[in-house]
Amino acid sequence: MTEKKQLIINAFAMQSPSHLNPGLFRYPTDQGPDYKNIKHWIALAKKLEDAKFHAIFFADVLGGYDVYRGPVSLDPTIPAGAQFPINDPLYSVPAMAAATEHIGFGVTASTTYDAPYALARRFSTVDHLSKGRVGWNIVTSYLDSAARNFGLDTQVEHDERYRIADEYLDVTYKLWEASWRDDAVTFARDGFKNQPYADPKAVRQINHKGKYFQVPGPHLCEPSPQRTPFILQAGTSTSGKAFAAKHAEAVFLHAQKPELVRPSVDSIRQQAAELGRNPQDIKIVAGALVIVAETDEAAQAKFDELKTYGDREGALALFGGWTGYDLSTYDDDQDFRFVELPAVRSMVNHWASTVPGTEGQKWDKKTIAEYLTLGGNGVKIIGSVKTVADELERWVSVGDVDGFNFSYASLPDTFDDVIQLLLPELQRRGLFWSDYAVKGGTLRENMYGKKGQARLPDAHPGAKYFWKEGEEFSTEKPHIPNSDPTRLPILGPTESGRVRDAELVSVAETLMLVYTTFSTSAAFLDSDWCVAAGSPSFA
Repeated sequence: MTEKKQLIINAFAMQSPSHLNPGLFRYPTDQGPDYKNIKHWIALAKKLEDAKFHAIFFADVLGGYDVYRGPVSLDPTIPAGAQFPINDPLYSVPAMAAATEHIGFGVTASTTYDAPYALARRFSTVDHLSKGRVGWNIVTSYLDSAARNFGLDTQVEHDERYRIADEYLDVTYKLWEASWRDDAVTFARDGFKNQPYADPKAVRQINHKGKYFQVPGPHLCEPSPQRTPFILQAGTSTSGKAFAAKHAEAVFLHAQKPELVRPSVDSIRQQAAELGRNPQDIKIVAGALVIVAETDEAAQAKFDELKTYGDREGALALFGGWTGYDLSTYDDDQDFRFVELPAVRSMVNHWASTVPGTEGQKWDKKTIAEYLTLGGNGVKIIGSVKTVADELERWVSVGDVDGFNFSYASLPDTFDDVIQLLLPELQRRGLFWSDYAVKGGTLRENMYGKKGQARLPDAHPGAKYFWKEGEEFSTEKPHIPNSDPTRLPILGPTESGRVRDAELVSVAETLMLVYTTFSTSAAFLDSDWCVAAGSPSFA
């Protein structure tokens, strides 16, 4: 008999009045408006740790949703609190980590609008302060509003963003893994009076010279518990899946049915194997909104009540940002199953064929808005404890997923219901652990369920850079090879030759030098807009 998987269960959140629930901050018990209060996040982290959640996964965006009723209008977004305003989640992690011991924290950060030298320092800092409990959700960003605010006329082309990201990861791996030898820090409290803090012969430059970045190093931080933070990524485009297969340790995927997510799961794992990785080193985590109650009827009634607080205009603003299309230009009775926009028509027909209870229904703006109000474009699993547990188990058996990112309709009420009603049933079925696999361990150890796995698995491409204890130091510049450019083809260098990261030239300015002639493709077509904002991509 095949042993059941022990599910990975994360909370999916955003430091904003609402995440995938525009307008729900109005619900009487919703705590979304407390997003700016650190005590709110500490209390949530402690609650989720008591329930044995693996991690809190923070989505993030770097611009506002300004396509709907545009061009460039935030009028529908601001009243709905639709992922606006929004704080940077990384800065709250040390406080949450100080109040907990086991739960991990996944934080979204972009490879398009930040310098790898600076980002590596921030994540090393938080990895130290959290004792190795931080993960990096890698995104390439997708909003035109973000591009404009970083000095670009429009976004860098989709596949080119992934080529930049591939080299970006190469730089950070070198900083985290190759710049400090494992035994570089020699200071000991019981040592001699004039002892040094670290051995200068065990700290070196990385001398990265690539197509996009030039970073001499060394890394500003000494090795943290994980060195490289646990790597998360999402996206179902061809480039997104190839990137995930090469770099990711956990992949965030979405679909309405497990049958639809399985092809992406199989593709990513097959590509990982072809790259020499263990396919099981990539954990597949599906996004879902779970509304659970004592009976199916009670759960549906709860869902229906919550939906009355949703903001339809805010939902359509999110749709505009995710797809790049402004539905306000269409009549209210337009059926988008037959609209002339291929991307929108494909998405809506997908919903029409997979969302329960919508057979033969007209998909006009009102229908789309109501559907997106709770849980975004992701699957909604609504029902009794048995109904929900059965469906989650089906996702595991049919979709071959390893766990779930649970979003919320009302914060923290949705999580309270999951904790009090659902998790005991999953534990009874042998699907969820009763305690952390490695108490006080790193995020990587608990995601893999393996004590001692604080560092990247040996077959991961970043592991080849690890500077082991006792390895000889060369007075010459070390030869640290760049990643294979044939994996993700890269275009030529900038006018000046390379990105001058070490000279503190902003990534946005550099990209302007390289990509002034590029125009962006529709966000829907890139199928990766979910990873930052937390809305599921159309698989």
